[in-house]
Amino acid sequence: MAARALAPDLARGVMLLAIALAHAPLFVVTVNRGSAVANEIAGFFYLIFVHNHARPMFAFLFGYALVQLMDRQLRRGSDWVSIRKLQRRRGWWLVVIGFVHVAVLVPIDILAVYGVAAVLLAGLLRAKDTLLVWATGISLAVSTFVVGFPMWRAMSHHVAAYTLGTIAVGDKDFGEMFLARIQNWPYGVAVGVVSIIPGVIAGMWAARRRLLEQPAQHRRFLLRAAVLTTVVSVAGGVPAALIQEGEWTQPSEAAVWIAALAQALTGFVGGIGMAAIMALVAIVAVRRRKLLTTAVEALGQRSLSLYLFQSVAFVAVFHPYGLGLQDELGLTGALGVAAATWLVSLVIADLMRRGGHRGPAEILLRRLAYRR
Repeated sequence: MAARALAPDLARGVMLLAIALAHAPLFVVTVNRGSAVANEIAGFFYLIFVHNHARPMFAFLFGYALVQLMDRQLRRGSDWVSIRKLQRRRGWWLVVIGFVHVAVLVPIDILAVYGVAAVLLAGLLRAKDTLLVWATGISLAVSTFVVGFPMWRAMSHHVAAYTLGTIAVGDKDFGEMFLARIQNWPYGVAVGVVSIIPGVIAGMWAARRRLLEQPAQHRRFLLRAAVLTTVVSVAGGVPAALIQEGEWTQPSEAAVWIAALAQALTGFVGGIGMAAIMALVAIVAVRRRKLLTTAVEALGQRSLSLYLFQSVAFVAVFHPYGLGLQDELGLTGALGVAAATWLVSLVIADLMRRGGHRGPAEILLRRLAYRR
């Protein structure tokens, strides 16, 4: 059996940090608590490197994993119809797990979104490359507007982008939160699916070329992609960051629109670029394995379980029936909680690796999807 490639797991481990940084500010009631300078720096960092970056990175890796799963099944002698049914069955179970996640813990979930995407896009796994490229481009145009429109509204009304979709509970009780979550869940899933489709399809295209599994063979392409996407991402995020942080005063309506759409589009590019950067890191890391490399790899292998752990940690820190810090930390503090949560999950993943334990959520999904 071939050794498991390092790059996809490294990318998934780092992806969980991006997700934590993206989600933690949504639990905060007032983002400007604490040092104004620190919050302004955190705001720039968030808009240029986090906001609208974590989602496309996750989507890209998810699409990549769909092709990996198909290839494994083909090597085991499964036919296409059986593989397609497995992909869709796995997708539906992700929807179920995502629904439970929302109902019990927090109203922000990505599992159901990716589950629906797997069901809808399973048929593209055997499509021609030309179709994948066209589908990525067309869906990206739609996704850019869907993601950029809330950004435009936020900047037009002088609302911080990192509070878009805020889920700070205030003084609501569990019953009120539960009803609101269930009511808003279908809309959130629908919008989420539209926003991730281009990333999932792009991941399929990349997986066919084994860009993450054989990074050394594609080093030149990955290096160019990493540099270009990072430059484009940073350049595209700066205008929105300047408007959001009040450094660009009184921009025209057209400028606000362009900044919002540019941030959404280049954030997608930056998210894909982060996967390319991790592939380049893997080329070196696979030769000189360090403790950190092994821990991040272990985290990537248990990404589903430790993603759910993030929700538990955020509820414990921010909600009133936890530490109740939702109106104490501000943006900088929320990002600090995100980083600390990721570090704890890193330790948990490495301890599970040392003990020979797989992630419980991964085990559950496999048993449900494979029916054994």
